[in-house]
Amino acid sequence: MKKIIKISGMHCASCAASIEKSLNEIKGVKASVNFGTESAEVEGKFSESKIIEVIKSIGYGIIKDGEKDAREKEVKEGKFKFIVAIILSIPLLYFAMGPHVGLGIPEIFEKNLALVQFLLTTPIILVGYQFYTRGFSAVIKSKSATMDTLVAIGTGSAYVYSLFVSIMIWLGRSGYGNHQLYYETAGILIAFILLGRYLESVAKGKTSEAIKKLMGLQVKTAIVVRNDEEVKINIEDVKVGDVVVVKPGEKIPVDGVIVSGHSFVDESMISGESMPVEKKKDDEVIGSTINKTGSFNFKATKIGKDTVLSQIVKLVEEAQGSKAPIQKLADVVSSYFVPIVLLIGLISFVVWYLVGGVGFALTVFVAVVIIACPCALGLATPTAIMVGTGIGAKKGILFKSAESLQKIHELDVIVFDKTGTLTKGEPEVTDVVGDVLEYAAAVEKKSEHVLGEAIVKKYKGKLGEVEKFKSITGMGVEGLYKGKKVVVGNRKLMEDKKIEFDDKKIEKLEKEGKTVMIVAVDGEMVGLIAVADTLKKFSKRAVEKLQELGKDVIMMTGDNKITGEAIAKKVGIKNVLSEVLPGEKSKEVKKLQKDLKVGMVGDGINDAPALTQADVGIAIGSGTDIAIEAGDVVLIKEDLRDVVGAIELSEYVMKKIKQNLFWAFFYNSIGIPIAAGVLYPFTGWLLNPIIAGGAMAFSSVSVVTNSLLMKKYK
Repeated sequence: MKKIIKISGMHCASCAASIEKSLNEIKGVKASVNFGTESAEVEGKFSESKIIEVIKSIGYGIIKDGEKDAREKEVKEGKFKFIVAIILSIPLLYFAMGPHVGLGIPEIFEKNLALVQFLLTTPIILVGYQFYTRGFSAVIKSKSATMDTLVAIGTGSAYVYSLFVSIMIWLGRSGYGNHQLYYETAGILIAFILLGRYLESVAKGKTSEAIKKLMGLQVKTAIVVRNDEEVKINIEDVKVGDVVVVKPGEKIPVDGVIVSGHSFVDESMISGESMPVEKKKDDEVIGSTINKTGSFNFKATKIGKDTVLSQIVKLVEEAQGSKAPIQKLADVVSSYFVPIVLLIGLISFVVWYLVGGVGFALTVFVAVVIIACPCALGLATPTAIMVGTGIGAKKGILFKSAESLQKIHELDVIVFDKTGTLTKGEPEVTDVVGDVLEYAAAVEKKSEHVLGEAIVKKYKGKLGEVEKFKSITGMGVEGLYKGKKVVVGNRKLMEDKKIEFDDKKIEKLEKEGKTVMIVAVDGEMVGLIAVADTLKKFSKRAVEKLQELGKDVIMMTGDNKITGEAIAKKVGIKNVLSEVLPGEKSKEVKKLQKDLKVGMVGDGINDAPALTQADVGIAIGSGTDIAIEAGDVVLIKEDLRDVVGAIELSEYVMKKIKQNLFWAFFYNSIGIPIAAGVLYPFTGWLLNPIIAGGAMAFSSVSVVTNSLLMKKYK
């Protein structure tokens, strides 16, 4: 069982690590929690209610399926909390700092500054209550500390110390009137952190816009024919087999096959292809694409979660929810980060307590634990992955996981299957040597091979019945026709059957890039049939671009060496693996993997084992056939330039991730020592905790903003 559960309330990679640790402690459960997508991918035998119970027990919420406004609700709530906090923080700052900078304070307030600051700070602490409930429950229940723990300890220390001093003042204890209060540190820090969380939630919402846009394409209603009448119904009520009516300018509600009518359909939202595609009877149509000119009726074949659009949304969601290998570095650092920061904070407190007293030491401690926010570190990878997979989906390139998005640009060699990948897979008979077409067509009629279909299509006459038909994988076919034993196939088959053939005639045709089949009747060669397959439009350009990127390109084919090399030459490929049987493709890929990282490009059907074996399997998903299990990347269009596009997008996303990680590491490596007071003995300058809070908030927002700039990628 596999389930993706949406979680609310996560604010850093440490939050995700805390939840992940708690879930993995459940027997039989393997969980991976992604901070960027705010989701948990749970596998194994488990009770969903138990999973939810554990998540809630450590202070986090659950976003239910179909709860589309969860992000908007979080943003609104964050905005409200920040507004409340900032409204109270402004007078708090005035009363706390006014006397120190010469601002006049009314006498009634001046005599009760501790009480006034307490009354202004306490509501701010209450508004940010979740920092404390989540921060301390993580320590108690999952034995781990999170960013909320740092905020709770930092602001809580300042608040509790100030409250203690205030109580001593109210009780009239002498000497405490000279002690400094740190209410403004706690209150204004909470306000700054709430601002950072609000801006972060707004920015993170924009990283997942690809999913929102795809979901927004879904049609709400459909017109179906019921009892010979056109009836408008909700999309949920459409059933497989219903005849659906589509008029000019309307969106096609679900996937299906046209039964009557003719039109042109804009499929750009699926394929990225700007030109409308002609549709007539028996053609497939895809839900949520736009009908342009004519009207037509179609029979619904896929509804709900089975439609192409739903499959795309599912693939993108799963990719965004997965973790790239590079993210493991950030996860490992984050798991040790918070405890180390707390240790640094405590050491700094002790050192500065001995040097400058409790007030000075407290300022340093709060600055250290606040500035050391691992949020930027946790956001660096997933935000870039989310935007990157969204860009890919828009261009018709579907990455099934963050790992495939990272790995594809690291490939050394790209292996292309020939038929249906480099070529159209629609071969035609070009040469017939001898009066053999009827014999060949008769036995090939029972074959499912594309070459056999071309021969049958070429023969226009009537064909009799074939007995004892047999298909020999990778070689050809045989059978009894009109009382004669007919064998049609390649050299290997003839050699197996000990049938002599004229190699010179065959080689002449093969050098022209044609696949030659030998026809033998009653043990003797009687003729030849040559078949040629045309190259896809952009095959040659795709190969050239890959070579420009420094990738080795190999063609794999079942054809013999001469034919294979002739076809490869047309597209500019020098390395050819010829005479490879379907069952041997994965073995050939495995051989290459001894020294190289290999990408395999195929049609996802007979190439499935090779696609699975490759480091990255790239499946060509034509039209509606995009839910291909084999392969890590699905190209919706049959344009091989998208292989290049996928590699270039991968390079761009990884460049952004490395930028994000650099700034996150750099920020913390510089910020923590400064906050700990290393510059104070030399410059007399000490980092104010409030400035630390602002810097911390800025770091997270800057990382997300850098990821959002990826949307300008062309």
